[in-house]
This record gives sequence, structure tokens and C-alpha cells, in this order.
Amino acid sequence: MNFFTEIKEGIVISLNSIRANKVRSFLATLGIVIGITTVTILQTAIEGINRAFEKSISAVGADVLYVQKFEWFGKEDWSVYRNRRDIDWQEYEYFANNIAGAESVCPTVGSSTIVSYQDYVSESIPVFGTTDEYQKTLNLEVEEGRFFTKRESDGGWAVCVIGFDIKEAFFQTIDPIGKVIQVKGNNYKVIGTYAKMGSMLGLFSLDNRVIIPIQSFFKIFGTKRSLTINVKAPSVDALEDTKEEVKSVMKRARRIPVGGKDDFGVNQQEAFKQTYESLTGLIKTIGTAITLLSLIVGSIGIANIMFVSVKERTKEIGIRKAIGARRFTIMLQFLTEAVTICLVGGIIGLAIAFPVSLVIDAFLLPTVMPLWVVVLALVISAIAGIVAGFFPAWSASKLDPVDALRYE
Repeated sequence: MNFFTEIKEGIVISLNSIRANKVRSFLATLGIVIGITTVTILQTAIEGINRAFEKSISAVGADVLYVQKFEWFGKEDWSVYRNRRDIDWQEYEYFANNIAGAESVCPTVGSSTIVSYQDYVSESIPVFGTTDEYQKTLNLEVEEGRFFTKRESDGGWAVCVIGFDIKEAFFQTIDPIGKVIQVKGNNYKVIGTYAKMGSMLGLFSLDNRVIIPIQSFFKIFGTKRSLTINVKAPSVDALEDTKEEVKSVMKRARRIPVGGKDDFGVNQQEAFKQTYESLTGLIKTIGTAITLLSLIVGSIGIANIMFVSVKERTKEIGIRKAIGARRFTIMLQFLTEAVTICLVGGIIGLAIAFPVSLVIDAFLLPTVMPLWVVVLALVISAIAGIVAGFFPAWSASKLDPVDALRYE
């Protein structure tokens, strides 16, 4: 009898044992079911959040630096950042004229206001003012029409580029290009729409924005607002060198003396990643601890059941040994049984986790169940079975056939 035949026979015997002792098998696998359900839901949630995060963070740009009056995840109290000087237009002009190592530079400034088209009105729509360099610096993909030119930007023309949500709300069945919308009561001609970008970390949409020339923005909203200076590095590898130059030029622009403390922040995508990874790391640690606890409890339960099974089948083991069954064959039989029970528990756990993950995806968090998560759950189940079944299988293989045949 070869190895695979023994495995096949062990599985058949295991399934018959599970069928014959349904309640006992169910109680034995309950810990495994809970553990696999937990680890699967946790992994599908983390995978879904990871993909959503990667999609969201791509809008920030890995090669873009954001010079602002505050740090995204600074250690200072918020009041420190709030009381800093605004970054004004004169500082931006000095910066743009003196930065040498950047691929491109553009300012942005934003506010929320009423935007309307004919009878359609939307409140609290983000309106951003910028220059013609915005498209290149932030890698904005224009889907229809075009972005505004340097002449339109410098002249503060009443033109705009709108996001997907604005287009869907105002121009569902018509071409938006050339239409006139009202931004805070001022007419703006739509010259372009940008491609759908989704939401930023699931917190706010990036598709409901109206982008206008910054000089036009100043006319409507005033100049008493702090600018963000967006700096595109030549490459991701050159980001740190560009960052050092950005700090140096910005210190001169704001007349910070040598050794003086910076009163501005240079933000980048990495800050989001570090904060995100620390958060998900904590979630993974807690989830792993809960999963391990469930699997340990489940493995102990299955080990107890397997010891009981060995006792109940002592005479059967004696007969098999008497007719020539090897110790390895006996051990493999009980080990296969333990692994099969755990795999059944794992499959049940997956069957529970899949619909639960769909519900979570619909109402709470994005979830994704790739093939590797399914494989991971089954591998964990098999390992739990090997751990739980090893000692009962070992004890069964060591039984003396004469003593086993006498057992009542």
C-alpha cells in the first residue's frame, strides 16, 4: 500500500468518523471554525482597505511634496500650526523663481461654496484655485476637453475644470464642455472634466471639485488664505534631495534666520503610509492574537477528541497491527483524521466568512477575498490539525498489538 492510498483511506475513515459522531465533531471543530472565520474576515478587510488605501494615496503622488503651514501628522499641538504665518502669493513667486531641482511647481488654495447650473444647486462644493502647472505637477488626467492655459491662468479667466461627481450631478445626459456654471454666483465656462479619482481614504470625495485659475479665485474669495505649494520632484529617487532644496528655498522666502525653527511643513505621501502601516499593524496584532487563541482552544478540543477516538478504537488498532499494519500507517491514519476534521472546520469558517465579508463591504469597510486568503485559511487549518493530532496519533502508533486486542 503506497503513501497516497494510505492518505485516501485515512480521509475516508475520518469522514466516516465525523458522520458517525456529528455532534462531537461539530463541537471539536467549533474553535477552528471561529478561528478561521476571524482570520479570514480580518484578512479580507485588511486586503480591501489596503487596495482602497493604495488607490486613494495615488492621488497624493509618490513624487510630489506639499509645502504647507502645517504638518499632516505633526507632533506639535494644533494651535502651534494654526498660529503660523500663512504662505502668501509673494512667497510662492519667490519659491517658484528660485527652486532649481523641481520638475514643476504650482500653488493651490481652496474653499467651499455654492455651485449651480440652471436649476441644479449643490452646497459646500470644494473650489480650488491653481495655475496651468497643476495638471503636470499633480498628474491630473483630463478626460474631456482640456485644462486651462498659462494665459487663462495668469489672466484669471472665468474658466473651470470639473470632477466626475459635478459632471454627473449637473450634466447627466449632455456634454458639459462649453456650458456655464455658477461658482458663488459667478459665471464659469466648463472647458474640461478630469477622470474619476474616487475618495481620499474613504473620508471625502476627490471627484466633486471645481478647479479654477488662482487669480480668479482671489477675486471671488480674497487673498487672505494660506497657499499650498505643490512640488513635483524629477523622480521618486530624487525626492529627498528635492525636499532639502525645498526647505532651503522656503526658509529664504519666509526670511527664517540660520538656525531658526521652520514655520512650515513639507509633507509627502510617506507620512500617510507610515501612519497607515502603524494603524493596520496594531489591527493585525490584535486580530492575530484573537485568531491564535481560537485556534489553540480548537486544537485542544480536537486533541481531546482524538485521544477519545484512539481509546474507542484500541481493538481496531490491535487488529490492524496484527495483520501487518505499520506504526507509520496507524499514525498517518489518525493524523489524517485530525487534519480532515480541521479542514472541514476551515471550509465551514470560509463559508461563514465570505457572506459576512460581503455585508461588511456593503455597509462598513471595503473587503476583498483573493485566492491567497482562502489558501492561507486552509493551510492554517491543516497545521492546526497536524498539531492537534500528532500526540494522539503517536500514542496510537505505539500501542502493543497484543494488549490492544485484549482491550475491552
